[in-house]
Amino acid sequence: MRSRVANGDLPTPLPPVPVPSFWPRVRHYAVPPAMIETATARRHAGDWAGACAAAGVDVDFTLRAVARRHGTDLAARLRADLRHLAPDLLRWHLPRIAPDGLLRPGLTVALARYDLPGRDRADAPHLVARTPPAWADAGQRIGLALWDGSRDDPLTRCHPHPHPSRRFRLDLHRHLWDARRTDELRSRSGADGLAGEARPQGVAAARSEWTTGALPSSLPSWADPRLLDRIPHGRRCAVERWAEEAAVLLDADRPGTTTVAVRVGERRRLALHLKGDAGPVLRQALPGEELPLLPDAATWEPPDLELLRTGTLTPEQLHPLVASALAPGRTPGTGPSGPLPAGQPRHVECRGARHRIGLVDGVLSPLDHDPAEIRREELLVALTGTPLPCLRAIDEAHRHPEWLTGVRERLDHGDLAGALTVVEGLLGPDAVLRDGALRDELETAAQRRISYGLFRAGLPDAPSAHPDGRRARARRGPRPGPAFGTKSRT
Repeated sequence: MRSRVANGDLPTPLPPVPVPSFWPRVRHYAVPPAMIETATARRHAGDWAGACAAAGVDVDFTLRAVARRHGTDLAARLRADLRHLAPDLLRWHLPRIAPDGLLRPGLTVALARYDLPGRDRADAPHLVARTPPAWADAGQRIGLALWDGSRDDPLTRCHPHPHPSRRFRLDLHRHLWDARRTDELRSRSGADGLAGEARPQGVAAARSEWTTGALPSSLPSWADPRLLDRIPHGRRCAVERWAEEAAVLLDADRPGTTTVAVRVGERRRLALHLKGDAGPVLRQALPGEELPLLPDAATWEPPDLELLRTGTLTPEQLHPLVASALAPGRTPGTGPSGPLPAGQPRHVECRGARHRIGLVDGVLSPLDHDPAEIRREELLVALTGTPLPCLRAIDEAHRHPEWLTGVRERLDHGDLAGALTVVEGLLGPDAVLRDGALRDELETAAQRRISYGLFRAGLPDAPSAHPDGRRARARRGPRPGPAFGTKSRT
C-alpha cells in the first residue's frame, strides 16, 4: 500500500506561530511619564541641555567649540535645532531590537545635515544620535554629537559604527524628533485612513490583527505583490508612501538619480524606479547594484500606528506629541502610565483570618499583630521554626516579589528612578533588602553602569569589566505573562 506521502494526502501545514510584539512593553516602560514631563518643561523654558539630561541624552560637544571649528553660521543653525529638539520624542522613535525592545546598540543616527559651501554633501557635518555598544548599554543612554568625518573624539574612536547609518537616519524625517514638525507624522505615516478602519475588540483580536500580514489592504498599481511575499510577519510596510519618500531621498542625496533600493528583509532588497513612462516601477534589485537606500523610517509603518489600529494602545497611552499627530480629535494624555500608587495595605490569609501588611515607619510590617507577638515569631524563625503567614509574605516580597517583572523592565530601559519608586512604595524607603532576585537585579543594574562609564571615558571593553569575555548582560528571551504592568498586589 502506498504511503500518504505518495498519495499526496498530507494535512494542511499550520501557519507559523507569531512572535509576541515587544512594542506594548516598550511603550509602557521605555519613555516614562516623568521623563516626558520634565524634558518637555525644560524644552519649553529654552533649556535644551536640561531637556537632554532629563531624557538620558549625553551631549558630546559645546556650541563654542563648534563655532571655533566650523564657524558661527553653522553654530547658529545647530543652536536653533537644539532649541526645538525633543529628546524624549527622539528616544521614543529610535530603532529597537528584539526580544526586550531595547535601543539598537552601536548605532549612529543622523538627525540633521549642515551643508557647507565648497564641501561635499557626504562629508558635511551631521548632528547625530549614538547608542553605545552592547557591552555598555546600561541605562539605555543616548549620545548627541556633531559628526564631521574626523576621529579626534575618543568616543568616536571607540564607537563600533561612528559613521551615520544609511538605513537608520532621521535627517529626512525631522518630525520624529523636531517639535516644530511633529504634525507631519500623520501624513508621512499613512495615518489619514486610520479613523475609517474598524478596530478589533479585545486583546486576542488585537494580537491576531497584528500578525495577519505585512501589506496594507490596498497596494499601489505599480507594487507587484509577488515581490512583497517575503516581508516578515509582525511588520507592515508603507508601500503606498515609498514613491513620495524616495523622491525626498533623491532630492536630498542624489538629484540626478531615479532609482532607490528598498530593504524589505534580511539580504532582500527591491529597486524602485521613479521616472518611468507608466509611473514608478518596482523590481528585484540586481546583485552589486549601488543605489541610495530608502531609510527604515520610510519603509515601514510606525509601530504606534499599528498599535492604535489594532486597539492594543489608546492615544492617551502614547507620547503626547505622537498622540496629537495620529489622533488629532482626541485630547492627548500624559503618555505611558507610571508606577502604580503604592502604600495601600495588602491582605494575607493568616491563621484563618484576613490580616493586613503595610508600611510602618518606612518598613513593610504586619498591621494586625502586636510587637510582642512579632518578636516571638522572629525568635521562632531564628530557631528554624515556621513563621507566620504575614511574615512569610513580607519575606517573599523582599526576595521574590510578584511585581519583579515591572522593576526589571524599568531597569532594563534605564528608568532607575521609576524602579526605585516601585520598590520604595511597596517595601518602604527604609527597608533593607534581603538576599533574593530583587536584590540581585538592583545590584546588577548598579554594577553595569561601570561599563557605560568606561565607554564614556573612551576606554575599550576592558576584560576586567567582563571576565567571561561576553557582553555586560545576557539578553533574556520573551517574558511570559502580561504585556506590561504589574500583577495584583493583593
